Amino acid sequence: MSILQLLNQHPVIAAVKDTESLNAALLSDCKIISVLYGNICNIGAIVQRIKKAEKYAFIHVDLLDGTSNKEIVINFLKIVTTADGIISTKASMIKAAKAQGFFGIHRMFLLDSISFHNIDKQVAQSNPDCVEILPGCMPKVLGWVSEKIDLPIIAGGLVCDLEDATSALNAGAVAVSTTNTGVWQLKF
Repeated sequence: MSILQLLNQHPVIAAVKDTESLNAALLSDCKIISVLYGNICNIGAIVQRIKKAEKYAFIHVDLLDGTSNKEIVINFLKIVTTADGIISTKASMIKAAKAQGFFGIHRMFLLDSISFHNIDKQVAQSNPDCVEILPGCMPKVLGWVSEKIDLPIIAGGLVCDLEDATSALNAGAVAVSTTNTGVWQLKF
């Protein structure tokens, strides 16, 4: 099953920010875990735990301690982990991740109309498999994004409850990504 098919069937991504939340995510029904913490010394072990639980592991490379914003970190992650995907706000990192065979999620913060109008330029540079829009609790804006770009959208950040998640999915997102363990339990 492809990652996009998996997202369609299981649209809640567990985003983890520490070992405690990783432990909870491993016990959840979520099939994909986004790792928002770690460093170059422990990221291999974190991903190994996720893979042992038969889940998909995505690493937010911008939040990984001990690395730089240079593409060489993607090569490093390919060597020391069995991660399935890379998340980054940087187009160059997503481009490098895709070249290494990772599933690439370009994370974008929509703060104003300028950031919205630059989405297509960012997507053209990174050529991601998916985009993650933050904050994810803006269904109207998610609808605009889904009309603007022809890529799957993940709604992330501030997706706090059933209403937020449902609104995001109804607005065109294929999935939601959240650190909120209550949302991890939702079924769609």
